[in-house]
Amino acid sequence: MGLISPEEGMLESRKGRFLALRALIVLAFVVLVAQLWLLQVVQGAVYRNQADLNRLRVYSARAPRGIVYDRRGTLLVRNVPSFTVSILPADLPKSDKNNDGSKAPQAGPSRAQVFSRLGNLLHRPAAEIQKAVEEGQAQNGLYEPVTIGTNVDRDTAFLIEEQNSVLPGVVVDIEPVRQYVDGALLSHIIGYVARISPQELEKERESYSASDRVGKTGVELTYEKELRGSKGKKQVEVDAQGREVRLLYQMAPRPGNNLTLTIDLELQRQITRALEEGMRGANSKAGAVVALDPQSGQVLAMVSLPSYDNNLFSGDISKEDYQRLTKDPMRPLFNRAVGAAYPPGSTFKMVTASAGLQDSVVKKDTVITCNGVLVIPHKYDPTSNYKFWCYVRSGHGPLTIVDAIAYSCDVFFYTVGGGFEDFVGLGLNRLGKYASDFGLGAFTGIDLPGESPGLVPNEKWKLAQPFNIYQEPWLTGDTYNMSIGQGYLLMSVLQMANVTAAVANAGTLYKPQVVYQVSDSEGKIIRPFAPQKIRTLPISKANLEIVREGMTAAVRRGTARG
Repeated sequence: MGLISPEEGMLESRKGRFLALRALIVLAFVVLVAQLWLLQVVQGAVYRNQADLNRLRVYSARAPRGIVYDRRGTLLVRNVPSFTVSILPADLPKSDKNNDGSKAPQAGPSRAQVFSRLGNLLHRPAAEIQKAVEEGQAQNGLYEPVTIGTNVDRDTAFLIEEQNSVLPGVVVDIEPVRQYVDGALLSHIIGYVARISPQELEKERESYSASDRVGKTGVELTYEKELRGSKGKKQVEVDAQGREVRLLYQMAPRPGNNLTLTIDLELQRQITRALEEGMRGANSKAGAVVALDPQSGQVLAMVSLPSYDNNLFSGDISKEDYQRLTKDPMRPLFNRAVGAAYPPGSTFKMVTASAGLQDSVVKKDTVITCNGVLVIPHKYDPTSNYKFWCYVRSGHGPLTIVDAIAYSCDVFFYTVGGGFEDFVGLGLNRLGKYASDFGLGAFTGIDLPGESPGLVPNEKWKLAQPFNIYQEPWLTGDTYNMSIGQGYLLMSVLQMANVTAAVANAGTLYKPQVVYQVSDSEGKIIRPFAPQKIRTLPISKANLEIVREGMTAAVRRGTARG
């Protein structure tokens, strides 16, 4: 083995270091090329899109919602211009803090200063504004405006505009908001709009944005798709501060369609006054009325008291007003006319009378004597009995069915419904079947939300109830109570109005409706609403005429006489 001189060893060492250096340079170059390839080819589209977002913005323009009129063309709901203040998170100053928590240097106003200044102008806590922005950004991204204030007064809006140099990211817009001309008079029918909820937005993300307002109740909800219109759009170029420098594209919004209701505003007023007077006389705190056109099912008036002013929701309702409405034990937001179910009382005697006549349980000249009470022996204890009283304890005496309807005799209808001694009544099954024929125990299908189907009870239902711990079967007394509209039987005011309308029009049950027609923004009718027949009652016109005769007698000489 040869020996290597010191000079040769030093040369070999230098050569090795040189090769290592070359390898490092080549490796660094390869890494650089790979990074450039990653940036330009793989992520190029992402960064180009980000650059466009920083330079180009697409804004949507909210469409004016459709107008609402009563059946005579009287304006009920309109749109009025209102100042709205929102924040675009992408244009806010960067975070006030570095990643390590230290304070970051700022060339202009800090994010905290923007929130503070805007809070002072809008009289809202800065922390509340910050929270709204952070939540909006988390849900919808940097480029979706977060609404901070609605119905902002003109002077405040101008002040914010004047201070735009120190309020980066803050935008003032003029947008249409709802004005309900008669407020509480029609609030349960018309409803209101409010900010879309996260749950609603998740279902309709393609059609709505987080700042949109949607129908929440009434026809504002039922006809949301008709009323909302189509958003406009514009694309603009912005500078480094997010200010518009050039309009690139614009498409105007398309207004929503208009609704003409079946409601007669003047009749609505008169019925509201009459109900208020009646409630005062009865010392009652709540009530409801429905007036229908018997020939079509059109709702001419619908009143539910107490009511509320739906204009409170046109902007962002205050916490105080919202709590006042939602915590009120009389539930002013609740539409009692369609959503509440009550024992109908003597109004149900129309159904019992119609069923009794149709099944020949009674005829027009059948006489039943009311002595004021029916006494039923106890099934298991002969020494005991049940008493079912008429509201006239001394009795009405001999009555025909017309007289019984006129004077609302309980004993007469106990007998027709449940029988007594040798008189065979309808019984539960037949009475329940006719109640269902009249549409009871089912939704009417009215074009309003929150409808109650009511309840037509039967033995199976009773046995399944938690209160019936001893599994008591359906008794004759239960049928008696049902025959006069008491006991477990429940129905809405709307359902009872529909029953009355079907008797009045000689046997046609219509689907109630509150919208007469839909027209476009130029007044062209695009969707007329014809009467919708549910069914023809299985009761002859002659028998319904007898029931109407009894109802007329009630007004002229009986219990409904003024």
